[in-house]
Amino acid sequence: MTNAAGSTSENPIDSTMPWVASQIREYLATDGEKPVFRYGAPLLLLTTKGRKSGEWRRTALIGAEDRGRYVIVASLGGSPRHPVWYLNLQANPEVRLQVKGRSFLAVARTATAEEKPELWAKMVGLYPDYADYQVKTDREIPVVILDPVD
Repeated sequence: MTNAAGSTSENPIDSTMPWVASQIREYLATDGEKPVFRYGAPLLLLTTKGRKSGEWRRTALIGAEDRGRYVIVASLGGSPRHPVWYLNLQANPEVRLQVKGRSFLAVARTATAEEKPELWAKMVGLYPDYADYQVKTDREIPVVILDPVD
């Protein structure tokens, strides 16, 4: 999957935030063994296609395996706005994940109201700050389910 500018899901543009770009480099260099995130929360790499630019962009996020699928939280630290990656996957739900040394395609969707409580509790258990983030904002923080396709 290539766009006009040349980025692909396999060769994306990494986050422009220096601390996230550093996390991505360390993750790639160690097949996800590092960096060790706060509370020991597991990380994964998410690559989404830009809804406006068509560019493939990669970021590092806390992620958990759940019955063969993966779960992430679109918190943006409790910001009143959704993270750009979340807006991108809403427009283009086919994403690429890297979990440890494994890279694969997945389809993203927002957890339903029925699914969210259990998944939210799981993610808060991994990263307690999520509970504080929800208190900081009137925005309903989405939980995203990533279903592998290959």
